[in-house]
Amino acid sequence: MYKIQTLNKISEIGTDVFDKSKYSISDDCANPEAIMVRSAKMHDMQFGDNLLAIARAGAGVNNIPVERCAQEGICVFNTPGANSNAVKELAICALLLSSRKIVEAASWAASLKGTPDAPKTVEGGKSKFAGPEIAGKTLGIIGLGAIGGKIANAAEALGMKVIGYDPYLSIGAALHLEPSVKIVTDINEIYANSDYITIHMPYTPQTKNTIDTDQIAMMKDGVRLINLARGELINSEAVVKAIADGKVAKYVTDFADDVVLGVENVIVLPHLGASTPESEDNCAVMAAEELIDYIENGNIKNSVNLPNASMNAVGTKICVIHKNVPTTIASITTAVGNEGINIENMVNASKKDFAYTMLDVTGDVPPTVEGKINAVDGVIRVRIIK
Repeated sequence: MYKIQTLNKISEIGTDVFDKSKYSISDDCANPEAIMVRSAKMHDMQFGDNLLAIARAGAGVNNIPVERCAQEGICVFNTPGANSNAVKELAICALLLSSRKIVEAASWAASLKGTPDAPKTVEGGKSKFAGPEIAGKTLGIIGLGAIGGKIANAAEALGMKVIGYDPYLSIGAALHLEPSVKIVTDINEIYANSDYITIHMPYTPQTKNTIDTDQIAMMKDGVRLINLARGELINSEAVVKAIADGKVAKYVTDFADDVVLGVENVIVLPHLGASTPESEDNCAVMAAEELIDYIENGNIKNSVNLPNASMNAVGTKICVIHKNVPTTIASITTAVGNEGINIENMVNASKKDFAYTMLDVTGDVPPTVEGKINAVDGVIRVRIIK
């Protein structure tokens, strides 16, 4: 029986994916084989030797010690695309909020409750909240993955001109874009030509402050910025100054900090992108399926710290997590061969400093083989799946 620990409330439609004859799911269990998590902070957690994998029901993994997990042979998954429609809808909402002063108008109207002749006052005050339409305007999208691509197509359907930048754009993602979406290879074209800019990329030390004072200086006067990805991608101080100077007309973000809270022409929301029941269900199901395929078959899909790899085996699988260094694969196959085991097929993939090797072997696998492979320099974890 495999034990799955949940660190947050996980949608039942996701936990129901597990075969209850093979898995037990609990928020309080010792030495689990896998953990499902949403936002719980895990950096200070110590992991047991049994832990094979952690699945984040969502895209961001800043709450998980990803590098340490790789060093301990723990595969970390996320669920890219599972919440993409929910975030797309919020981004389209943010586009409209950045244009039409809807938040300000609603707040002002609510403040008139109990005043004499409020309906007439509300109607008479509407001119203070005029704002431009988005149709015909240019939307620049930084990042055209699962979320950015859907936003691009939705904005096109609403009559916007769309230009996008993504140095890692996959062929599959490109094929899902409307033909009229213009893809640029220089991010500065986004800054120079967009009336609205929305950013959808992961946060890393390299992407910190992707939009800062220098980038804002390249933009059109009156540009409207949207950040529903990660707060660190846009420099809050630079945006607030640009708003005060009249360079930026509006900033909509769902990452609160003391710099942007309460500032005129800044709309700060809670981080609502994936806060829909449909999104939570989709993320939970994908996370469960990733864990099952890894635990039972050794296959890796959507890992953030180990390479993706899969194999349809005819015999027993020997799965090895190891350092991505020369001669390690040869040493592993030699160790297997010395035990009299025939290798029918092999898959190897690497990701930065780590690699994953899957061997499809036939015949009896003696109990000594795991120890022999573990003795190979650079090997982190060995699993034998029959």
